[in-house]
Amino acid sequence: MSNSDFSKKKHQYVLLLLMLVIGLSLFKQARPYLGGFLGAFTFYALLRGQMKYLYEKKNWSRALAATVILLETLFIFLIPLTGLGFLAADTISGINIDPEALKNTVLEFVDKIEARFNIEIFTPENMSFIPKLGTGLVQAIAASSYSFVVNSIVILFVLYFMLYSYDDLETTIREILPFTKENKQTFVRETKLIIQANALEIPLLAIIQGVFAYIGYLIFGVPSPILYAVLTAFATIIPLVGAALVYVPLSISLLIQHEYGLGLGILAYGFLIIGSVDNVARFILQKKLADIHPLITVFGVIIGIPMFGFWGVIFGPLILSLFILFFNMYRHNYIEGSVAEPVVTKKYVKKEVSDKKKKLLFLSKLKKTKEKPKIEEVEKEEEKE
Repeated sequence: MSNSDFSKKKHQYVLLLLMLVIGLSLFKQARPYLGGFLGAFTFYALLRGQMKYLYEKKNWSRALAATVILLETLFIFLIPLTGLGFLAADTISGINIDPEALKNTVLEFVDKIEARFNIEIFTPENMSFIPKLGTGLVQAIAASSYSFVVNSIVILFVLYFMLYSYDDLETTIREILPFTKENKQTFVRETKLIIQANALEIPLLAIIQGVFAYIGYLIFGVPSPILYAVLTAFATIIPLVGAALVYVPLSISLLIQHEYGLGLGILAYGFLIIGSVDNVARFILQKKLADIHPLITVFGVIIGIPMFGFWGVIFGPLILSLFILFFNMYRHNYIEGSVAEPVVTKKYVKKEVSDKKKKLLFLSKLKKTKEKPKIEEVEKEEEKE
C-alpha cells in the first residue's frame, strides 16, 4: 500500500470516528424526542407515494405538496389520536378512588375465596400497594400526555423536510447502505413493507376490537362504555394479553362488587367475541398486507415498547425483522449451497415488475426488435420503487 493510500485510509477512519462520537452525543441529547423521529419516519413510509404523485404527476410545488400532506397527517392521524388519549387521561384522572374502601372490598372478596378453598392468597402487608396506585397512575398519564404532544410537534417538523427532500433523502440512504444492488432493493422493499404492515394493521385491529368491545359494554350496561372501549383499543398493542388487560380486571371488579352475572358475562364476551374477532381480523389483514411471522410481531413489540415507547409497536418488529433479514442475506451471499432467501415477509412487491420484464423479453425474442433498452428502463423503475 502506498503512502497516499495509507494517508487516505487514515483520514477516512478519523472522519468515521468523529462522525461516530458526534452522532452518539447527538443521539444521547435527542433521546427524549426519539419517538417523534420514528413517527416521522413511519408517516414518511406511508405518505411518500402521495408526495411523489403530487410533485411529479400533478406538478405541485414541493412546499405546497408537503404542506398538504402535513395537514392530512395532523387532522386525520395526530389530532384524533391525541384527542382519544386526552379523553382517556381526563376520565381516568377524574375518577375518585377511595383506597381504604377498595382495599376493604378486595379483602372481603379474598376472605370468601380463602374460606371457600382453605387457602391464603393475600395478607394486609402485601395489599399495602393499593393506596399508591392512584398517585402513580395520574403521574404516569400526565408524563405520557406531555411526551406525546411534544413528539407530535417533532413529527410534523421532521416529516415536512423529509417529504420536501424525499428524492435526495432516498438517494443518500441508498448510497450509504453497505450492500449489493440487489440487497439494497431487498432492504428498502422489506423495510417499507414491515412499516406499512404494522402501521396499518395495529390501528385497524385496535379500531375493530374497540368497536366490538363498545357493543359488548353497552349490552352489559357497563358505566362509561366509550372510555372502556378506548382503553380496550389501546390495550390491543400489548402482546400476548392485549384487550384482556381491560375486560378481565373489569370483570373481576364486578365480581368483587357481587355482580356475578355481569362480571361473568363480560368475561365470556371478551374471550369468545373480542378474542375471536382479533384472530379473524389479524388473519385477514396479514393476507392483505405483508405476511410477517407472528413470533416476530410478538417479540418485536415486547422488545420495542421499552426502547421506543408507543412507536415501539412498529419499530420493535422492524428491528427484529432486519436482524433476520441480515442473517438471511449473509447465508444467501456467503454460505455455499444455502437455501436461504434474503427476505422476511412473504409478500413480493416485485412480482408485477418482473412480469413486465418477462413480457418485454418475450416480445424482444419474438420480434427481434430493440426491446432491451425498455427492459433496462423497467429495472431502473424497479430500483426507484
